[in-house]
Amino acid sequence: MTNARATPAIGPSLQAGAPAGEAVASSGARPEPRPLRHGLRLLAVLGTLLAFASISTDLYLPALPGMGIALGAGQSLLELTISSYLIGFGAGQLFWGPIGDRYGRRGPVAVGLLVFVVGAAGCALATSAPQLIGWRVVQALGASAGVVLARAMVRDLYDRDRAARMLSILMTVMAIAPLLGPSLGGQILRVAPWQAIFWTLVAIGLTTFASLFTLPETLPPERRDTTPLRRAVAGYGPLLGDRRLLGYAGACGFYYAGIFASVAGTPFAYIGYYKLSPQLYGALFAAGTIGLMIANVVNSRLVTRFGSDRLLRLGTIGAALTGGVVALVSTTDWGGLFGLAASLIVFGAMNGFIVANAIAGALSSFPTRAGAVSALVGAIQYGSGMIGSAVAGAFADGTPGPMGWVIALSGIGSLLSLTLAGRRRGAPL
Repeated sequence: MTNARATPAIGPSLQAGAPAGEAVASSGARPEPRPLRHGLRLLAVLGTLLAFASISTDLYLPALPGMGIALGAGQSLLELTISSYLIGFGAGQLFWGPIGDRYGRRGPVAVGLLVFVVGAAGCALATSAPQLIGWRVVQALGASAGVVLARAMVRDLYDRDRAARMLSILMTVMAIAPLLGPSLGGQILRVAPWQAIFWTLVAIGLTTFASLFTLPETLPPERRDTTPLRRAVAGYGPLLGDRRLLGYAGACGFYYAGIFASVAGTPFAYIGYYKLSPQLYGALFAAGTIGLMIANVVNSRLVTRFGSDRLLRLGTIGAALTGGVVALVSTTDWGGLFGLAASLIVFGAMNGFIVANAIAGALSSFPTRAGAVSALVGAIQYGSGMIGSAVAGAFADGTPGPMGWVIALSGIGSLLSLTLAGRRRGAPL
C-alpha cells in the first residue's frame, strides 16, 4: 500500500502533459502537484547534486601542471588525486545508501555536503601532494551522498518510466559540468592561484547546502527502512543475488568501463598519436558531451511512450555495435582521426539511453530500498570505470588500439548483461 498522502509532489508538473497547478486525476496515487517553479527548483538542486562528481574533478584539471610545480610533485602523484577521488566516491555511496533509507534523504545529503565543503577547504590549504590526495578522499566521501541520494529522491517521487525520464533530464543538466568545468577552471587561474578553484568548490557546496532546505523531505518516516544499519549494510548480499538487478547494474557498469577507458585513453590517442593540439582535443571532448546531452533529451521524450527497458536495450545494442567500430578504427586506422572521434562520440552518446534507464530499472526492483540500490549501482558503475581505465592503461602501446578493444568488450558486456539477466521466467529485459 502506498503512502500517497505523505509523499510530496515535487516535480510531477514536469511530466509530459501535466500543467502547473493541475490536480492529478487518479485513485489517490499522487497528490496535487506543486507549481512548475517548484519542479524547476527540484531540477536545479538535484542536477547540481548529481554533477558533484564532475564538478569536483573537471574544474581543477587545468591547474594540475601548476599544482605540480607548487607542491613539488610529479604527474604520476598528481594523477592519484583523481583515482583516489574515484575510490572514495565509489565506497562512499555504499555508506550513504542505507543511511538514506533509514533516516530520510535530506539530512544525510546535508551532512555529506558539509563533509564535501571540509574536504574542498582541506584541498585548498594542502601544502603537499599526499595531503591533497587525502583531502580529495574526504571530498569524495561527501560528494557521494548527494549523488546516490539524489537518484533515490527521484525514485521516491516518480514511477519507473517517469523516473527514467527525470533522470535523463537531470543528466542533461549535469552534462554541463564537464562541458564548462575545464574552461571555468582555466578562467579562474587567469586571475587567481590554483587554491581559488577549491575555494570555489567550497562556495558551490555551501550554496547547494542552503538550497537543499528549500525542498521538502521525499521519504516520510512511515516509508523508511527500520532495519539496523549493521544489518542494512549486510543486506547488500541479497541485492547482489538478484539476477534482474545485476542485469541493470551490469549493463551500466560494463558501459562505464568503456567510458572511463575512453577518458583515460583519448588524450594520448588524440594528442600523442594524432598530434592534435590540446585546444582541439578540448573541442572534441565538448562534442562528445553535446552528443550525450542530445541523447538524454531524446530518451526523456521517448521513455514514457516506449518504456525504459526497450530504450535501454537499444542503448546497449548501440554500445556494442559502436564499440566494435571503435576497435576496428583504432586498430586499422581506418578513417584516421575523424573515424575514431566520430565512433567515440556515438559510443558516448549511448550513455543517454543506458544509464538513466538502467538506474530506473534497478530502483524499481527494490523500491523500498532505493538508497541501497542506488548506492550499489553507483559503486559498480564507478568501480567498473576504474577497471576499464586501468586495463586500457596496462595494455597501452602508444596507439589507440588497446583503448578501442576495451571499449568494444565493454559494449558487448553491457549488452550481454542485459540479455542474460532477462532469461528468467521468460521475462526479457
